[in-house]
Amino acid sequence: MSNGLFKHALKAIRPPVSPHHHSSRHRVNQWFKWLSPGLSFKRWLFVSAGGVLLVGLGAAIWARQTPIFRLGQLIGDTLELITRLVPNYISGPVAILAGLLFVLWGQTRSISTLKEVLMPDSEEELVDRLRAYRRLNRGPRIVALGGGTGLSTLLRGLKNYSANITAVVTVADDGGSSGRLRREIGVLPPGDIRNCLAALADEEKLLTELFQYRFKAGDGLTGHSFGNLFLTVMSEVTGDLEQAIAASSKVLAVRGEVLPSTLSDMRLWAELSDGRRIEGESSISEANGTIVNIGSIPANPPALPRVLEAIAEADYIIIGPGSLYTSVIPNLLVPEIVEAIVNRKVPRVYVCNVMTQPGETQGYTVSDHIRAIDAVTGDRRLFDAVLVQKKTPSAHALIQYAQEGSHPVYFDREAVMHLGRRVVIANVMSEDEATGVVRHDSDRLARILLRWFSRVQGL
Repeated sequence: MSNGLFKHALKAIRPPVSPHHHSSRHRVNQWFKWLSPGLSFKRWLFVSAGGVLLVGLGAAIWARQTPIFRLGQLIGDTLELITRLVPNYISGPVAILAGLLFVLWGQTRSISTLKEVLMPDSEEELVDRLRAYRRLNRGPRIVALGGGTGLSTLLRGLKNYSANITAVVTVADDGGSSGRLRREIGVLPPGDIRNCLAALADEEKLLTELFQYRFKAGDGLTGHSFGNLFLTVMSEVTGDLEQAIAASSKVLAVRGEVLPSTLSDMRLWAELSDGRRIEGESSISEANGTIVNIGSIPANPPALPRVLEAIAEADYIIIGPGSLYTSVIPNLLVPEIVEAIVNRKVPRVYVCNVMTQPGETQGYTVSDHIRAIDAVTGDRRLFDAVLVQKKTPSAHALIQYAQEGSHPVYFDREAVMHLGRRVVIANVMSEDEATGVVRHDSDRLARILLRWFSRVQGL
């Protein structure tokens, strides 16, 4: 008989278990979780018990021990009487069991009371929340640089492995709602920052949806997102975007922090192979040319000090994914950020895009992406490895993208190896079967990146 048949036979002859039994067993299992290592709970339980003993000892000393002596004598006489009526091999275990039940009952009620106060509407157990909190706070200190949808996709996966995440976001965006707010009010573009805050939000689903809500009607409101307006108002109230982000992070219960790469009013420019000079992030990709040089106005903007601190403390630095010239490279146009990354000798990886982008990277291979970053940083090596998608998108997706002038980024292994980079090849792509849209999969991407980090750390 196979193992599967044997298991089915056991289930068939096993008597049904009552729901009450399941509930009791679940409660006991949940209570024993509080004794698992790493929660910092048992030590405080023992400290409390020690405090009770000290209080009793202090009372005995203060009363010169006379009442304690008489109480002890009374207890001794009572115990002697009990053992005469009930043998000690019965009365002893019964007393121990009763004591343990009282302790279990008291602790369970205490924990239930705490949960009612701290997590009134949550189905999750308090101990599970505490275990997750401890696990995430022991996670590696990760700095991720980028912008657009690529960075927010990465963050959505990383937050399940660590709460020590710092997202460094470009502020060069000048299109859409962010561009309008930038032109009309003079604030730094909040769009990419909003997306990253929403991606790192813990569990405030309604607040996250509110933050991402985009107005569909109203004079002057159409096209704006609530999060962009909120960050703009908070910037005016608190005095700068950094404080506005910190306040928004508290509202959304964000794991980690989101930081702009600079507080300067940064504007991109690009020189194309046909001699044109294009200004403005949104205009660069629309120019539909081949970029040969890129920079910013003002040149060499100063980095946000907290960004430099985060890089100096990082265990792991991830660059990308995202639009190469308008999301990833703008962060590297801040010289202090480049210098800080070069000086940090920790695992550093670049996540290459799955598809080329018309107007930015048409015809680019993996090595072309690497050369573009090296050119901006003065050939100083910012990363040791590059993550490349292994599996090619479906024929349906390839046809859809080919119509827009986009193709899979070709992995030219020899050229990449010649540039001195290690290669991580993995399936980190997700594809919408209906639309054929290809994106990085948050979960797979984060899992592969953390697995590579652990392997490198173990060497």
